[in-house]
Amino acid sequence: MLPILADNSTTTAHLERRGCLRCEVLPEPVDVSGDLHCWCPATHVAGKLRTALSELHLTTRPSPAGGVAYNVPSDKLDAVIAVIRERLTDVECQDTRALMTKVDASPVPEDLARVESLSRLLARHGSGWLLSLIGESRMTSFFQPIMHAAAPNRIYGHEALLRGITATGELVSPRLMFDAARDAGLLFHLDLAARRSAIARAQQQEMRGALFVNFSPTAIYDPASCLRSTVAAVDQSGMSRHDVVFEIVETDRAHNPKHLRNILDYYRSAGFRVALDDVGAGYSSLNLIHELRPDLLKLDMELIRGVDTDPYKARLVANLLDVAAALQIDTLAEGIETEGELRWVQENGAKYVQGFLLGRPSATACPVA
Repeated sequence: MLPILADNSTTTAHLERRGCLRCEVLPEPVDVSGDLHCWCPATHVAGKLRTALSELHLTTRPSPAGGVAYNVPSDKLDAVIAVIRERLTDVECQDTRALMTKVDASPVPEDLARVESLSRLLARHGSGWLLSLIGESRMTSFFQPIMHAAAPNRIYGHEALLRGITATGELVSPRLMFDAARDAGLLFHLDLAARRSAIARAQQQEMRGALFVNFSPTAIYDPASCLRSTVAAVDQSGMSRHDVVFEIVETDRAHNPKHLRNILDYYRSAGFRVALDDVGAGYSSLNLIHELRPDLLKLDMELIRGVDTDPYKARLVANLLDVAAALQIDTLAEGIETEGELRWVQENGAKYVQGFLLGRPSATACPVA
């Protein structure tokens, strides 16, 4: 769903200065009542939907282009969502187009931008908590130390890890937030908020050393627009751009290496460094090494787990370290939990290390000598 402008007088020049609307402006919450317009991909799907909702005795009327509008009173919305999720498959919900309007309102041309998948519309109805969390900036960043492998008591930098904060002050896990954001079409907004939180918290703590900031390539349309405000936040914080390492996550979800390369080229041209996360977790990340030429590779923790006792893992990780060394790419072994794992990666050429053995995520960053 395209974001809804809070101020229709917003000018193009103002938007260009502000950045990408897809990232910057939160969509409206789903109305609690109104007409649900549905356009199903096949006749049998329309029949399943009609049969399911008939049990709730909803008033229906035709919608343009062969769709059907179901009047959903506020006291039946939860029941409508429950029966749709029960009767329709995930694929059928994904392929069904949907739109909420006021009661008896026919869609107008301006509504075309609000038509979305039925699954996303349903997910966004349940994401009010996430919209509030992002809109009210109720989030923070924890920091996990990254150490020099050759001197594991010496800090090289920190990775920023997002945490949400409920209205009562409890922490919300990043997995819960990002899963909800993907389903509800809020990934752009949450990813930007996470980057801003990392930079703001690092500034508050006057952090020194490298700062690793995660970002999802699927949450970026065009680097020049979507990343403008992130770059501005770094500059306003007073941090050196060279000390900021943008870390690509979800590489398995990025099916366009050219798009990824554009993002990395944008960061590099601006003076930042980039890292490829979870290397070794799947074939896609291995294929991306030569495509993206990152400054740093983070070796997946599942590969590192027990690497000192598993000859198969040891051979794979050793090969990755050799490739990185030949290409002059720095390496970081993450997920270090035992002394044996630490010794093995030290002996086999990892430059940096990270894991619970060396330091857990904390609200306060460690001092860097």
